[in-house]
Amino acid sequence: MPDNKRRLRSAEWFGTADKNGFMYRSWMKNQGIPDHEFQGKPIIGICNTWSELTPCNAHFRKIAEHVKKGVLEAGGYPVEFPVFSNGESNLRPTAMFTRNLASMDVEEAIRGNPMDAVVLLVGCDKTTPALLMGAASCDLPTIVVTGGPMLNGKHEGQDIGSGTVVWKLSEEVKAGKISIHDFMAAEAGMSRSAGTCNTMGTASTMACMAESLGTSLPHNAAIPAVDSRRYVLAHLSGNRIVEMVDEDLKLSKVLTKDAFENAIRTNAAIGGSTNAVIHLKAIAGRIGVELGMDDWSRVGRGTPTIVDLQPSGRYLMEEFYYAGGLPAVLKRLGEADLLPHKDALTVNGKTLWENVCDAPLYNDEVIRPLDNPLREDGGMCVLRGNLAPGGAVLKPSAATPELMQHRGRAVVFENFDDYKARINDTDLDVDADSILVMKNCGPRGYHGMAEVGNMGLPSKLLEQGITDMVRISDARMSGTAYGTVVLHVAPEAAAGGPLAAVRNGDWIELDCNSGRLHLEVDALELEARLAEGDPTAVSKEIARSGGYRQLYIEHVLQADEGCDFDFLVGSRGADVPRHSH
Repeated sequence: MPDNKRRLRSAEWFGTADKNGFMYRSWMKNQGIPDHEFQGKPIIGICNTWSELTPCNAHFRKIAEHVKKGVLEAGGYPVEFPVFSNGESNLRPTAMFTRNLASMDVEEAIRGNPMDAVVLLVGCDKTTPALLMGAASCDLPTIVVTGGPMLNGKHEGQDIGSGTVVWKLSEEVKAGKISIHDFMAAEAGMSRSAGTCNTMGTASTMACMAESLGTSLPHNAAIPAVDSRRYVLAHLSGNRIVEMVDEDLKLSKVLTKDAFENAIRTNAAIGGSTNAVIHLKAIAGRIGVELGMDDWSRVGRGTPTIVDLQPSGRYLMEEFYYAGGLPAVLKRLGEADLLPHKDALTVNGKTLWENVCDAPLYNDEVIRPLDNPLREDGGMCVLRGNLAPGGAVLKPSAATPELMQHRGRAVVFENFDDYKARINDTDLDVDADSILVMKNCGPRGYHGMAEVGNMGLPSKLLEQGITDMVRISDARMSGTAYGTVVLHVAPEAAAGGPLAAVRNGDWIELDCNSGRLHLEVDALELEARLAEGDPTAVSKEIARSGGYRQLYIEHVLQADEGCDFDFLVGSRGADVPRHSH
């Protein structure tokens, strides 16, 4: 059989005239595939996270069909395959718990099957990092196609943001401002089309990260899920992936340190989710790029947030796309010399700047000028101190400016169940200046590190008109949420971190300007408190249930290390396993 321009990886399966080639081709032919499709054509894997239990990705069958058309048109042959779909909306305790599992599924599916390149169909929060992590561990030519955001939510004649409206209205019910009937009435209007959350939550953030990293075609991040242009982009991505095989444009040529620095700067400009800190670290770890917490401070701080989207601002993803989408943001950054690496390579073979230098911008309210930002410094605030030796993060664009320098008395919850049981107790010793502290909700303590860090405020304070307080935990926060919330405290309490030693009444100082998070307890006292018990007993007890939980708790890294499994870090390549026949 003739070779393509270069020796195809799939030829290890289909390109020989021996027993193995006979069997591989014959078994594939039971699907009605004619012999000429095996004649030196690149085989393109379409990695699909379609699932009816992942509603954000439930339209992916149609997107996959458009990718296939593009692949066939360009002279390749598409093969679609399913992988674990970890949707945030239904999966308990959190989709983050199965992100690494999904990445393992992706990695082994790519490595063990006859494909020369892969198209990643991603959408809901953790599918984007999971698929990029798995693909990075194999390092084939790879392109990302996102499912797109849903249309604007509608309620009482107003636009409402998916996710964000839940947090807002829930607090208003607790404050007695609206009835439970009013709250439930918003349900039907929040998610009224296919697609991911329409706010700048984790799904939209990671779609923007994928585009700013150069792993997708321009405009991939923002085209609404039900807009016909989403299907055009899928078709063009199918075209392009075939060309990438001929060019040997592997993922490692795109996912460079420069690309990650571009993404960090972009995250600040869009007011992106704190979850991006963990996910970018994990992706970088798989491809072999050193990316640390200090890179977020070095590159991101001082960058204005210019995208005025909920939960930080006013608008939603529809308006973002109509205003010009991410290319318009990158152009605005580049013109002000705020795009660190304009020459970073992207999957279409052009540099990032070549892709965006002529991008139109249609709405200065949605994508603001740099001299009229939503927040002058939207770079992720990385905090360190005796309470977080490994670091913690805070999202400035979602915080109350007056609380970003604050000293308060700790009100401590030992875990999420303790929080739920006591937060609305009228006898809770708490006031507006207090700092809510929740422990044992990190990767090991609440296996998977659930999005519970944006603790709802005590009802009695909400009734007084208090709308924000400083909150500290080793948990994560939904990208659709808001507030002055310190997250990802590392090491976590369940790993023996200092957070485990915080007691009611302790004074804590938060200073975002200097990046300081300090527990006002001297070192000897802190050490004595930690020695009194075994903070790791919580996670050890959970691990006794065995199965994937045990694997997770025993091998998950801390938040500052990306929460990947220790044995998954690094790229193992796509070498073809030996024949089994």
